[in-house]
Amino acid sequence: MGTDKWSPLEEAIPDVRDGLTRTERIILYVLRETQLERDGRFVPTAMLYGRVLEYVDMSEAEFHGYLDRLGVRGDRL
Repeated sequence: MGTDKWSPLEEAIPDVRDGLTRTERIILYVLRETQLERDGRFVPTAMLYGRVLEYVDMSEAEFHGYLDRLGVRGDRL
């Protein structure tokens, strides 16, 4: 997943199946995998950000923008 080259246009277009962009889908996938590793416990935002960076290059501000759009609030997920 991390080696694919997506154009900015391809990245910005939501998928017709669920309305999520590629980056939003990656964030949710990484969040779920990390929650499973932590036996369902909260995932610190910094930990999630670090793991998401393995797939997508983005600033911390962009990451928080995505979390806001996904309805995630707080410093623990």
